[in-house]
Amino acid sequence: MTTSTLQKEEAAPVEEPVLRKPSTRKRLVPYWLLLPGIIWLVVFFALPLVYQASTSVQTGSLEAGFQVTWHFQTYWDAFQEYWPQFVRSLLYAGTATLLCLLLGYPLAYLIAFKAGRWRNLLLVLVIAPFFTSFLIRTLAWKTILADDSLVVDALNALHVLDVTSWIGWTEGDRVLATPMAVVCGLTYNFLPFMILPLYTSLERIDGRLHEAAQDLYASPATTFRKVTFPLSMPGVVSGTLLTFIPASGDYVNAELLGSTDTKMVGNVIQSQFLRVLDYPTAAALSFILMAIVLIMVTVYIRRAGTEDLV
Repeated sequence: MTTSTLQKEEAAPVEEPVLRKPSTRKRLVPYWLLLPGIIWLVVFFALPLVYQASTSVQTGSLEAGFQVTWHFQTYWDAFQEYWPQFVRSLLYAGTATLLCLLLGYPLAYLIAFKAGRWRNLLLVLVIAPFFTSFLIRTLAWKTILADDSLVVDALNALHVLDVTSWIGWTEGDRVLATPMAVVCGLTYNFLPFMILPLYTSLERIDGRLHEAAQDLYASPATTFRKVTFPLSMPGVVSGTLLTFIPASGDYVNAELLGSTDTKMVGNVIQSQFLRVLDYPTAAALSFILMAIVLIMVTVYIRRAGTEDLV
């Protein structure tokens, strides 16, 4: 090959590859895939929410009919009358969430790091309560917490009921129809919602980080405090939200395990909708609860320092 030929090849411009834009049909594929989910949210979430919002500012009766009169006073009247139920609901839900975290974290840690070949079996046992009805699971606690049950006898023997009676969560030797019974039902029914996100978050932690902490002569407590727990915070946040939000609006546990003195705001909403037939008040109570929970969740996520939810 001559020198002139080499010079011509070196001087020839290099052709850049042409990037073809995807066709319009291909660009619309992601939107078509999202369309069923969007329709589902609009039909079963957005539209009912708008309808309930309009109901909350109506006046009238079921016989005469309800009319939208933009009567926002309903919100203040509902909150002023039922604020004890709001406080009680948040207290019960917060207590149950804390108990779920204290009970669920060790179990999730055991499944993630210590279970070995028993991991799948333990996970099945965690979700086993979902195989039965929510109502049946709650009714079972009426037998567990009955006055002559072994559980109540054991609590009496350990003088636990003396403490709970002193703080007003039980009445003497009786557990049923007390705040303690309602919290026990909430804790049991929502415990899987805490364990599963915690397990998912813990299972993602690289085991080499624990080995590195040991190589740096960190104690097991220090390793947990500096490595394990901070890395599991997404699971902690997700689990507490999945537990607290439905627990704060629950009414089944308070209805079956509690009494008139332990009614939560969910019981009031259910009664206003189905018994009193005061739809505007029921809708206003629902939006007040939703606003309170939304504010609490927003503050909690920001204070937790993580938005990486599992």
